[in-house]
Order: sequence, then C-alpha cells, then structure tokens
Amino acid sequence: MNVRRSRISILADILKLVRANGDIKPTHILYKANLSHPRMKKHLALLIEGEFIREIKGNHVVYRITEKGEKFISEVKKIEKLSDAFGVPI
Repeated sequence: MNVRRSRISILADILKLVRANGDIKPTHILYKANLSHPRMKKHLALLIEGEFIREIKGNHVVYRITEKGEKFISEVKKIEKLSDAFGVPI
C-alpha cells in the first residue's frame, strides 16, 4: 500500500533529522528523509522562512535547528499521540 506522508509529517521528519545530526548537509536530508530534490528544497525553504531551521553557509551549506523548530517537534509529538489514540492518521 502506497501511503503518502502529510506535510506536517515531512516537516517533522526533516526537523528530527536536523536535530539528531546537528549541522546536516542538504544531501543527507535528501536521502534520510526520502525526498526528491525539488520537494526537499521546497520544504527547507518553508522551514527557513518560518525560522524553524537556520541555513549556515561556509565551505558547505548545512542546516541547524532553532528553538522554534524544537518546539514544533514537541507539539507534533503531542498531535501524533492524539492521532494514535483515536486511530486517525495525520
């Protein structure tokens, strides 16, 4: 069965990857989050614009989670618990 992830789920997955890996390169996000390049760029732009992650430019571009991103993950976990309790996918 081919189940598509919701936008919230994808954004939370990216944020969890960034948090777990510290400064992470976009290529690693691409593979670990199982996204196409255009979709990854779209989601990263949304996260940067919303100030959930920061883009750090140096020898390589890397991403770092912000406090706001940490709070988002925390709130998504609450939503996931509620969703599981009632059997409603998010």
